[in-house]
Amino acid sequence: MASDYKNITWDPEFDVVIGLEIHSQLATNTKIFCGCPAKGSDKTNANTCPVCAGHPGTLPVLNKKVVEYAIRAGLALDCKIQKHNVFSRKNYFYPDLPKGYQISQFDKPICEHGKVEIEFKDASGKEVTKTIGITRIHMEEDAGKNVHLEDFSLVNLNRACVPLIEIVSEPDMRSPEEAGAYMRLIHSIVTAIGVCDGNMQEGNFRCDANVSVMRKDATKFGTRAEIKNVNSFKFVEKAIEFEINRQIGVVKSGGTIVQETRLYDSEKNVTISMRSKEEAHDYRYFPEPDLIPVRLTDAWIDRVKLEMPELPRQKRERYVKEYALSPYDAGVITASSGIAAAFDAAVTLATSKGFTKIQLAKPISNLITGEIARLLKESSIEFSDSKIKAQHLVDVATLTFNNTISSTGAKAAIAVAWNTGDAIDAIVEKEGLKQVSDTGALEKAIDQVIAANPGQVAEFKSGKDKLMGFFVGQAMKATGGKANPGMLQEILKKKLS
Repeated sequence: MASDYKNITWDPEFDVVIGLEIHSQLATNTKIFCGCPAKGSDKTNANTCPVCAGHPGTLPVLNKKVVEYAIRAGLALDCKIQKHNVFSRKNYFYPDLPKGYQISQFDKPICEHGKVEIEFKDASGKEVTKTIGITRIHMEEDAGKNVHLEDFSLVNLNRACVPLIEIVSEPDMRSPEEAGAYMRLIHSIVTAIGVCDGNMQEGNFRCDANVSVMRKDATKFGTRAEIKNVNSFKFVEKAIEFEINRQIGVVKSGGTIVQETRLYDSEKNVTISMRSKEEAHDYRYFPEPDLIPVRLTDAWIDRVKLEMPELPRQKRERYVKEYALSPYDAGVITASSGIAAAFDAAVTLATSKGFTKIQLAKPISNLITGEIARLLKESSIEFSDSKIKAQHLVDVATLTFNNTISSTGAKAAIAVAWNTGDAIDAIVEKEGLKQVSDTGALEKAIDQVIAANPGQVAEFKSGKDKLMGFFVGQAMKATGGKANPGMLQEILKKKLS
């Protein structure tokens, strides 16, 4: 039973081998081989024509933008761009594949031999950098979508013929954490260069994970199982972890791992057998007779190279150098193209108000890596889909910088803006978030705290300086958390001395 493997601890006698095949849906206006809209539609089978519906006698016409986006991805992932590449037919039957074959690339893909560097924490908590090889990137069309009802299934072909690039890694990963870090990095890159919107909930960015285990004294990799269509960073790690334990359990009990395709059930946290895994010869690949080979010129590749946007790694290095951010904070911001764009816009707004680049960069960064990161995690949405805009970030950072609101008040203001999208000044006024900076009001609150805690006052005066935190906390409580902390500490020092 699959559930038998849920609580097994990963056995140190085994090594794990992981490779990912990432499917990135391209953000083109039209499909790869026809003029139908590539964007989704709420109306079933609305974005279809005889070509993407697989009618006999129709002919595909290659979308030039798809080729350009594939070149851009190859350059970003340090691949060799193949000037001569060929489309092939991948033959298999599935109800949502109307032609009975998929137009893809096989032995002559557009990009090969790339690499990226991932950063992750190992089992001891140490930060590690590791190079992951990329075998190939190839262009292909997506299939449609089966809609399964109680007694029958229906087919929606809106997604059929939508352009994809498949990014195939080398089997270089050795843990779920490495796989998660690699998937996050690829996501940040393809969204930053504008070739994919990265919407994982809609399946626009998803992966197949190939997992195998081998005893440490073995000389060759074990039989792999493929976990199909995982569209979450968290789920890919959980699915791989379960699959590792499942395979180790099978091997230790004397069983044999079979090569198969499995699905991940996120509710039960198990992988389930779907079908036996096909090999390349099962698909009977042959060159697509209705498409001529693609021939790229040096001039075209050079033009794409010149138009390349700033990559996340380059942006992160710039943030550290230009804004004095920590590598961690810069990494969090650049992991999402939407967040990075908002950060850049916010800093530009801040400088237009007379601040230097560094003055508000850190407060804005703190908002993003703190409260906004928490809200994003809770809501499971992309930053670009939230109600927070660059103006919100600048306004909260400005009020914090000027000591108009406290860090607690800043979090509260962002939380309200997250739900309403209202202007920060209006939120601060309505919620009463302004700091108390009136000396008389602060002295009155402090006098009450001192009078109520004579024992602690005596201990403080006898040398227990750490009690200052206690008095600050009590005074903050007395002012409803609105006291200006700097003024509060100054007055407390005078009063207690």
